[in-house]
Amino acid sequence: MKLSYPIFATLIGALLFLVGACSSSSDTDFSVEYEKFTLDNGLEVIFHKDDSDPVTAVALTFHVGSARELPGRTGFAHLFEHLLFLESENLGRGGLDQMSARIGGSGANGSTSRDRTNYFQTVPNDALEKMIWAEADKMGYFINTVNEMVLEKEKQVVKNEKRQGVDNAPYGHTGYVIDKNLYPEGHPYSWQVIGSLEDLQAATLDDVVNFYNTWYVPNNATLVIAGDFDSDQAREWVQKYFDEIPRGDEIEPLEKQPAKLDETKKLYHVDNFARLPELRLTWPGWRTITMTRTHCKF
Repeated sequence: MKLSYPIFATLIGALLFLVGACSSSSDTDFSVEYEKFTLDNGLEVIFHKDDSDPVTAVALTFHVGSARELPGRTGFAHLFEHLLFLESENLGRGGLDQMSARIGGSGANGSTSRDRTNYFQTVPNDALEKMIWAEADKMGYFINTVNEMVLEKEKQVVKNEKRQGVDNAPYGHTGYVIDKNLYPEGHPYSWQVIGSLEDLQAATLDDVVNFYNTWYVPNNATLVIAGDFDSDQAREWVQKYFDEIPRGDEIEPLEKQPAKLDETKKLYHVDNFARLPELRLTWPGWRTITMTRTHCKF
């Protein structure tokens, strides 16, 4: 089967873009001024000043993603992304969303990848202390509010998200096929970040508590504050609200397991939700590259 001209042109264009990006990056100097310090409990803190608008962005990143999960217990990192927007011990009912609405926050969201889970939003600069307090409350006092009923509700939310965005979506199964064939069985990148419906349903409250106590600790997190704020005052607030959270156990870095292919694999699968064929090319490397999707009639 020959590629039609539009697909061929798209592939060549994408390759030229990648080559151009690589060749020009060394010629451009790019730097961001920042201040960095670490609390006694291991929390890494980064400040970046930008007074162009009277707002401040706060991002809390935990260095845990789906790669830290185990076969049969997948989807925990993404499940926590949902759970942490609920109430914590002192934040109360409605959680972060309601507090954000009261203080004029915007863009509150989170995301999960194979290697990290992050939470972020932007608030007026006069609400920064309240936001720092809320993030510390989530880190130190969230798990006390999670019970069987809360867990079951959020499990259903995540399972519905998987059905809508992956299982019943056009081309939603392709990522699964690629990862299963790119990485060997048991490799931490061989399963999907969102996990499987069976694993999510099997998750117990003890599983969730253990996951939280292992990974959601100050010495496995980075707090970034960027925008219009006073650095000295922000440092005082960070120390005031985060210092009392105890350090967790030491976390060993994952062993590096680069993807290796001895030969090119050519695969296909039938997608009942797709209306056009999709061609996707993937190369293993220091960072696995997947070519931009191309949908076209052959």
